[in-house]
Amino acid sequence: MKEYLERMRARLVDFEAYAACLSQPPYRGVRVNSLRLSAQEFAKITPFSLSPVAWEPCGFYIEEEKPGKSVYHDAGLFYVQEPSAMCAAPLLDVRPGERVLDLCSAPGGKGTQLAQAMRGEGLLVLNEKMPDRARVLLQNVERMGICNAVVLCADPALLAERFAGFFDKILVDAPCSGEGMFRKEPAAVENWSPALVTMCAERQKKILDSARKMLAEGGRIVYSTCTFSEEEDEQNAEWFVRQDPSFRMEAEKKIYPHRERGEGHYAALFVREGAPAQKKKSRLPAADRRAVAAYRAFERDFLASPLEGEFVSFGNSLSLVPEGLFPLDGLKVLRAGLHLGEYVGGRFEPSHALALGVACDRLASVYSLGEEDALRYLRGEELPCDGGSGWGVAAADGWPLGLVKASSALKNHYPKGLRRR
Repeated sequence: MKEYLERMRARLVDFEAYAACLSQPPYRGVRVNSLRLSAQEFAKITPFSLSPVAWEPCGFYIEEEKPGKSVYHDAGLFYVQEPSAMCAAPLLDVRPGERVLDLCSAPGGKGTQLAQAMRGEGLLVLNEKMPDRARVLLQNVERMGICNAVVLCADPALLAERFAGFFDKILVDAPCSGEGMFRKEPAAVENWSPALVTMCAERQKKILDSARKMLAEGGRIVYSTCTFSEEEDEQNAEWFVRQDPSFRMEAEKKIYPHRERGEGHYAALFVREGAPAQKKKSRLPAADRRAVAAYRAFERDFLASPLEGEFVSFGNSLSLVPEGLFPLDGLKVLRAGLHLGEYVGGRFEPSHALALGVACDRLASVYSLGEEDALRYLRGEELPCDGGSGWGVAAADGWPLGLVKASSALKNHYPKGLRRR
């Protein structure tokens, strides 16, 4: 820690203010999921005291230490996100209908932020190289009701070989030495060393080079870290534009916790010259007709109106995939689009993702629960049923939490891996 502080003393004219802030508590924040409700609507029902984050319209500072305990979290109404981390995604300026890649996406804060800007239109690819982290990413994608995302688990270099010039926008939130997280994560202090900074800087260059190869002409890349190291931040940004004269840096932002209300973060925006080429459509394999027919029969009772789009089968699984989806052979795919469920033994079994991926007003059978029963549901308990039969959705104040099957009681189908203890 002493060596780190000496480096910061040489860098900052207001070092004493920075050193003093390290003993203060970190900032906490949430980002409202605008795919479900507006920030104004959330403000009317939230259990938290909210103060707006300047760089993200749906972002708010909170004082609550454990916001994830709220049932609204399980319903996907908000994402717990450190306020400074919300600054990078808006720089990318994603639009509905684009092809967007979040190359190092877990646990999903910035990727789900991009999804909100896309409003369900276009193709969003969320990649995470580490399998355990990729599964956490998938859980957050499904909880937030994102239906146009493909979740991959792949090395960036492998993707670069496959997707040359494919994406309109790319976010590279690269693994870093974590200097900006010292107040929030004590492990980051213990793990820090000059050798770690050097290792991270070299790894970041390789990831950035992969991103460069996948960006279309006229596209944008945002590179971000949660560290203060110039080797990982400014020097890597300068290195990047030297590698390819078609790129220019258009914006740069660095947040220090003693100057702004947030932990440490860095973000740089690069724009590639040229005009975007016309996108080519890929031909996908046809879905299993029996699975589609079984789903349509199930859908007539489960939804008030049918879903539209292209179906694709993955073994027994059936998904509704986003427009412009590419062939998936040779890739480790955790999810493509909205996972509808499984076709097993001649019948259709709906998925948890379907319950959270459909707008509330399209669900035919919603069982609204009070807070106590909602918590019982999230623990996996069976609940009493006053009437109805078949598949439905348990909801907290009208916001879907997951599947139930009604008979003499509401049989709980909340995924075991998500249940509260």
